Amino acid sequence: MKEDQANVVVSYPDSGHHPRLSGEMPPPDVRIISSDGLRIPAHASILASASPVLENILDRPRKHRRSEKIIPILGVPGDAVSAFVQFLYSSRCGEGEMEKYGIHLLALSHVFFMPQLKQKCIKSLIERLSIENVVDVLQLARLCDAPDLYLKCMKLVTGHFKSVEKTEAWKFLQKHDPWLELEILQFMDEEELRRKRSRRHREEQRLYLELSEAMECLEHICTEGCTGVGPYDMEPSSKREPCGKYATCHGIQLLIRHFATCKRRANGGCSRCNRMWQLLKLHSCICDQLDHCKVPLCRQFKLKMQLEKKGDDAKWRLLVRKVVSAKAMSSLNQEQKEKRRPQRNDG
Repeated sequence: MKEDQANVVVSYPDSGHHPRLSGEMPPPDVRIISSDGLRIPAHASILASASPVLENILDRPRKHRRSEKIIPILGVPGDAVSAFVQFLYSSRCGEGEMEKYGIHLLALSHVFFMPQLKQKCIKSLIERLSIENVVDVLQLARLCDAPDLYLKCMKLVTGHFKSVEKTEAWKFLQKHDPWLELEILQFMDEEELRRKRSRRHREEQRLYLELSEAMECLEHICTEGCTGVGPYDMEPSSKREPCGKYATCHGIQLLIRHFATCKRRANGGCSRCNRMWQLLKLHSCICDQLDHCKVPLCRQFKLKMQLEKKGDDAKWRLLVRKVVSAKAMSSLNQEQKEKRRPQRNDG
């Protein structure tokens, strides 16, 4: 191929609309050569201002001072090199070029240390991730130090592993990059452990929240009275409908009635009574009313815990903190919901 046929004419941006250019463009003084023989004329000053790596290449001494400056950019298609040079001049890259050459441009942005182009490529590749290309993009993200893209790829592989496993890219990976395969499998194991911990945390929070509500319900019954159960100094309520204030109210009322009449309570042989003992003890740990609390045995439990140093004190303190924290978080969430709720305009 003759040299003039291999040359590519780059449409340089208007100098008045680009920060790197001022006045009329001088003749190109450097050639960029691609693997398929493309020769792209360019300006050394523009290349050096766009990339410190290109600046270092251009500053290297040449054997013959009159020889033409040549920069080889190999390993990617010539059209990708053209798109790369266009970005050097304009700091822009069209969606079409990004869709076709995003992977190649990411590699070039990493090699030539161009963070702006790198971020554009990462964003574009994340938007275009699929089952078919995720393994190739993952390998590149690993090589090009792109943690956000790497994590997105890992999560896609983890969430659709059965489908990814059937792709040709995965089969190629198994044969040629066993270390990355091991890395993926380890990530999947860790992700499963994270999911289990998250589920366990949600279940614990739900339990602490239920205990917090049970404490409030216990105070509600022992202070205000509800349905047929209430404090000793109040007449039983004539209202017989189920309590709408707490979902656990009916169950705790049944537990209190059983606790008051159970004959096996003293020997610790009744599981329902043991649950009631635990609720009363937990309430006494949380209660700050001291002499004014109407919940039975609250003061006695406080005195007993002060006098006795039991091995389970640390466990109870931890449980109390968790229940109080769950109550505080629930109240905060409720306040935020109330603030977000649109206010009624009566005017």
